[in-house]
Amino acid sequence: MSRHVDPERRAARFIALEEHESTHDRLVWGMRRNRDEEVARVPEWEKLRELASQIKEHTLTHLDRYLEQFEGNATRRGMHVHWARDAEEHNSVVYQILRAHQVRSLIKSKSMLQEECGMTPYLKKRGIEVTESDLGERIQQLSDEPPSHIVVPAIHKLRSDVATLFAREIDSDPSNSDPHYLAEAMRGNARPRFLAAQAAMTGANFAVAETGGFVVCTNEGNADIGASVPPLHIASIGIEKLIPRARDLGVFVRMLSRSALGSAITQYTSHFHGPRQGGELHIVLVDNTRSDRLGSPDFWHGLKCIRCGACMNTCPVYRRAGGLSYGGTYSGPIGVILEPGFDIERFRELPFHSSLCGSCTEVCPVKIDISDQIYKWRRVVAEKGLVKLTKKVGMSALGTTLAHPSLFHSAESLAESALEHAPRFLLYNPLNAWGRHRELPAAPARTFRQWYRENRGNHGSA
Repeated sequence: MSRHVDPERRAARFIALEEHESTHDRLVWGMRRNRDEEVARVPEWEKLRELASQIKEHTLTHLDRYLEQFEGNATRRGMHVHWARDAEEHNSVVYQILRAHQVRSLIKSKSMLQEECGMTPYLKKRGIEVTESDLGERIQQLSDEPPSHIVVPAIHKLRSDVATLFAREIDSDPSNSDPHYLAEAMRGNARPRFLAAQAAMTGANFAVAETGGFVVCTNEGNADIGASVPPLHIASIGIEKLIPRARDLGVFVRMLSRSALGSAITQYTSHFHGPRQGGELHIVLVDNTRSDRLGSPDFWHGLKCIRCGACMNTCPVYRRAGGLSYGGTYSGPIGVILEPGFDIERFRELPFHSSLCGSCTEVCPVKIDISDQIYKWRRVVAEKGLVKLTKKVGMSALGTTLAHPSLFHSAESLAESALEHAPRFLLYNPLNAWGRHRELPAAPARTFRQWYRENRGNHGSA
């Protein structure tokens, strides 16, 4: 049985790094503000959201047909299509392709699916060197850490952290944390690896059933150098990335970067419709629990996700806790609803790592009911008996109190007195998680019920 992730403990470690926490909060919230400004320039934004949601819903409810259509069209264009039921089969398929071509080194563009499958350590154990071509992912790779954000994987690090890391790993100047200098230092280190690589791997943002092609969106052009230099290109694509027609791309491309970073479009939107001349292009279509999720009445909407990260940028918990506190491939609200589907025992605490404020649902470009799914995952955790004892006892006591008005009003009076007179150690102790990181608010002079009776008591019952 896998040891469960403790997001509260992980978050506490990140919050203790005050400069990291405050910088992370500021940068991530900045992307949310940029998103709002860019969205305001698109009068039909809500219509686009609805259309994108409908396209995804239609595709997912006819996924078998569109997968077969995609396979047929991709094959006719000279691509090799493989199918993988789970992470192990994906990794095995990739390794067999690489071994057949005697590949010992490859460059890899950013892919959350390959992270999900644990592909890089799998290949490393078999003697294949993997170099991330995305700058943020390369930083995380050298740090031996997973990405902390879907779009900007190293956003939790300070420039000084990167300077120290690069000095240790690529012999740059540890005292120079200028972003331009650091980017150039990595460019000098990575470019020879790119040119010497025998194969390249990418993910895909969208795969088009009508054409058999797929699209990769980047801001660094790293996917393009991977697909252009080595003769062998392998693309890992989750089966939920399908859309029916090329014209549907116009909807999603308009929404992706606006939602993610607040920019009108990614710098590079690359379309692949076949292998380069003299080369090979392999596509691995991956299930890895997606079919199980598709069959779930409560959770199948999560497959609409286009991995923009908007829900993470707006989430007050993610912004303060950092992405690594979630302990899985996906963090933020989308991680809360995806990770339990892979391993409910390991990620049983994640659904409680949320304020349920609903902001994630409001910004989702494909209208996933994220906050509602988080609540439903809490119910699943409770039904399976996986709620930890302290939470179970606390929730039971709270439920009893809220179910009996007289008991609730007595508790109100008691709490008011306790906040004012009780010794501090009774309020700030290991049982009070709230008090570990903040002061409890001062009790108001009167409760809402008292105010209502005084001001509105003659206008009917509450």
